[in-house]
Amino acid sequence: MLKELYELTKPRLLRLNMFAALGGFWVASKWQLDFWLMLSMLIGSTLTMASATVINNYWDRDFDTRMERTKNRTLPMGKMKPSAVLLYGLLLGVSGIVILFIVEPVTGWLGLLGWFAYVIIYTIWLKRRSTWSTAVGGIAGAMPPVIGYCAVTGTVDIGAWALFAILFLWQPAHFWSLAIRRVEEYRAAGFPLLPVVKGIKRTKLQMIPYIFLLLPTVIVLYVYQFAGIYFLIISLALTLIWLVHTIMGLKAEDNDKWGKQNFIISINYLMIVFIAMIANTLTAA
Repeated sequence: MLKELYELTKPRLLRLNMFAALGGFWVASKWQLDFWLMLSMLIGSTLTMASATVINNYWDRDFDTRMERTKNRTLPMGKMKPSAVLLYGLLLGVSGIVILFIVEPVTGWLGLLGWFAYVIIYTIWLKRRSTWSTAVGGIAGAMPPVIGYCAVTGTVDIGAWALFAILFLWQPAHFWSLAIRRVEEYRAAGFPLLPVVKGIKRTKLQMIPYIFLLLPTVIVLYVYQFAGIYFLIISLALTLIWLVHTIMGLKAEDNDKWGKQNFIISINYLMIVFIAMIANTLTAA
């Protein structure tokens, strides 16, 4: 039972978001860390994100049976009752959002906004109806570093917006790399994703502006002295590598191979950029 409860939270996605939240907290703290504040923020944001993924599993349980990638999840395999999963998700959400409000009212509202965007707008409303689901889902996915940042600052300023932009711009290109590889599975399941509705070439073209806009975003973090020159150099270099690989994908003959490479680049991009951000965060004057 514990294994099933753990898997319902999509732990890989959860770990990535926890790391992003930690990065936002670190940038705002400027190496003057309040350990208990950081721990409370991580617990609250993790529970809130876990709630959203659990309810996503509950809502998509019928569609998950149609895809090779998801057919072995807890609900499609009949390992738990749907009603128990829904209750589990709601309890996680209430607990997480309450903790975030205790940490800082702004983080509570941000957590609630992210939860609402992911569960209500993305999962329940748009995912089965529109290609816009990916972009809207990016709002929720971009909240973790903002929550981490605002737990320290208590305000949504240029630093919070820049951190939001990194995750918001990163997500569609990252997800579409996977969707291109699994396009026939998504088509069979009935999800109207961009590569299913508009085609793979259109999807590759639409990835380019998202990645390109990461260039001015990382420059903003440097210009406003949230991170140093080493962060800037590393981030710009990685963004250009990802951008060039994506542009080259327009002529790629093997979409599966290209999609796998682009997906791996995107995962490593986010991890390295946030490590560089933490390591090269400028100290307080």
